Amino acid sequence: MKKILSMVAVLTFFAMITGCATFMPFGSVYTEMKLPIAATANGGQVSKIGTATCTSVLTLVALGDCSIDTAKKNGGITKVYHVDWDAYNILGIYGKYKLTAYGE
Repeated sequence: MKKILSMVAVLTFFAMITGCATFMPFGSVYTEMKLPIAATANGGQVSKIGTATCTSVLTLVALGDCSIDTAKKNGGITKVYHVDWDAYNILGIYGKYKLTAYGE
């Protein structure tokens, strides 16, 4: 029985670290970073900032809307200049993600 539980634990560990989203530089214990997502050819002085947030609990339940459209609506933006993404996660237990759109 101990051998089976050990094998399940090892397989679970490897499944968690080899998921489809491992192309991002996430830490397996703690993550707090800000990343650029997109930039456009639109230029000029940023006059409006909009954000959209979502959360994750136990990597099982994810709630919220982190879309660029939601960030645009929340900031009253019609022309997007660039978009950043913030990620905060502790052991996959709790995660908070924020998308920020800059524009006019």
